[in-house]
Amino acid sequence: MIYLITAVHILVCFFIIIVVLLQSGTSGDLSAAFGGQGSQTAFGPRGAASALSKATTWSAVLFMITSITLSVYQSSRSGPKSVLQGVKSQPVKTLPAPATPPTPQK
Repeated sequence: MIYLITAVHILVCFFIIIVVLLQSGTSGDLSAAFGGQGSQTAFGPRGAASALSKATTWSAVLFMITSITLSVYQSSRSGPKSVLQGVKSQPVKTLPAPATPPTPQK
């Protein structure tokens, strides 16, 4: 089961990369930069934006679910551990007492 979730997680990662790279910026595509009326894309001027934004949203939700599932599985498998469990603590360094100036003799 864990192998299936890991495989889905990796596929979702690649899908998010592809979908984000396919999206246009906030200024639109090349035709919008030169004052063109519409875009010559396969989805039309706004169809691609809504389809890609929905695909991004759903893939992000799936990414979060698989990430949490893998994290919960790993923590239940290994038990609770501290991040600093293997680190040796160093003794506290104390500063030497300040030297007192000699008192003048009378």
